[in-house]
Amino acid sequence: MSASESVAKKQKTDRREWVRDFHPPVHRGMMELDKSAFTVKVPLVAALLKDQSFFASLVKNSRSDLLQLQGISRIVEWENNQKAILLRHDINSPDKVPQAVTPTTLDVLTKAEATYHPYTLNLDYDYWRAEDILESVLPEDLLNEVPTGFTVVGHIAHMNIREEYMPYRFLIGQVILDKNPLVETVVNKLDSIHAVYRTFDMEVLAGKEEFEVEQSESGCRFRFNFKAVYWNSRLHTEHARLISQFNKGEAVCDVFAGVGPFAVPAGKKGVIVFANDLNPHSYESMVGNIKLNKVDRTVFPTNEDGREYIKKSSQMLVDFAAKNPVIEIPPKRVSRSKPETSIPEKIPVPTHFKHYVMNLPDSAIEFLDGFIGLYRDLSLRQAAFGTDTPTSQQMPIINVHCFHKHEPDEPEPEPAQIHEDLRARVSKNLSFQIALSELSFHKVRKVAPTKTMYCISFRLPLPVALA
Repeated sequence: MSASESVAKKQKTDRREWVRDFHPPVHRGMMELDKSAFTVKVPLVAALLKDQSFFASLVKNSRSDLLQLQGISRIVEWENNQKAILLRHDINSPDKVPQAVTPTTLDVLTKAEATYHPYTLNLDYDYWRAEDILESVLPEDLLNEVPTGFTVVGHIAHMNIREEYMPYRFLIGQVILDKNPLVETVVNKLDSIHAVYRTFDMEVLAGKEEFEVEQSESGCRFRFNFKAVYWNSRLHTEHARLISQFNKGEAVCDVFAGVGPFAVPAGKKGVIVFANDLNPHSYESMVGNIKLNKVDRTVFPTNEDGREYIKKSSQMLVDFAAKNPVIEIPPKRVSRSKPETSIPEKIPVPTHFKHYVMNLPDSAIEFLDGFIGLYRDLSLRQAAFGTDTPTSQQMPIINVHCFHKHEPDEPEPEPAQIHEDLRARVSKNLSFQIALSELSFHKVRKVAPTKTMYCISFRLPLPVALA
């Protein structure tokens, strides 16, 4: 190995150690954030080039000898409107420069008639990452899982801070607020989701107490009060997955629609959606989001109990189709300067639903009994299917979300056991033993170490619908 290769290797190793070992001052147990306590003074050397035309050559050919600190410019202002360049961090004395830099760098510095000067770099609170600050203030026994993760909803950062970190929650919230420019409010979830309206109590840790947000998803905009409704940004993939299965001209019934993350994007692609939610705040937001996204010709909201809504949903669609056999969708304007010239698109309204969506994982399975006797009425079957003997393939596909839990002191069950457990729960609430082969299981996400969210999809058994 040549001398220059040896120096380069050492410099690379030094920089790795710098990144790994450089930290703000430690203040274990700090409860109230003091930003002035996190300043570190770093002694460096600045090279002042008499011939400043050599800056470009240094930056291009001598990068390994220059300061390599993310977020810090190596070019600094100097006296008489001049600029100096900072050398790498381990060169902390002007006398060391000729021996510490590579021959290439020294040659450029010599040609530029460089002089070397002490320089102090101040790294203050603004420089450090949230993890750096929190790791320097939290007790050592709490450093394994420093709470820096959060979900963004509009301008709100939503955290789930565990009990052991609660004494430091306001400091944690302030750091998260400071280190994320797009965040204006930091909140912490205080308890589990309330079963009826799917809301939860929250505490503002930092920032303004403003809960009206706007969130974009699936090419749509959603406005709602985060404190009054249920919204989970982590479910955007699941929303998109199901929406992709809905086709233009089909009818979908969204039983627990919330503010419309399934209904509104589906309506935008020409799916006819009946959307319901019991929470009056969710319903109000959904109505607003339908108008905001201009899908009022395809999405029809209601504010009712989910079970009762299921029971009468098939009759509602038949009645709606009788009054509105065709829905006209206005053509999209190409530009404001060009008038609309094409004719509206006409979509025939189906008389039976292709899909039901039941995204209430804590209790949706318990509402499956609402499907028992869905098409018991003879006249309803004739209106919906054109015959009083519909086939199994004409029955709707039910997409029901649920949780599967296991005891903390037990290993997670194998998928086969989980699927059988879920099958048994579906069968119980349908009062019908449905075969495992009739069910499709999709693992949505791990909610907690012992709690996983699933979506079970199956075609409503004909005997259940006719019971």
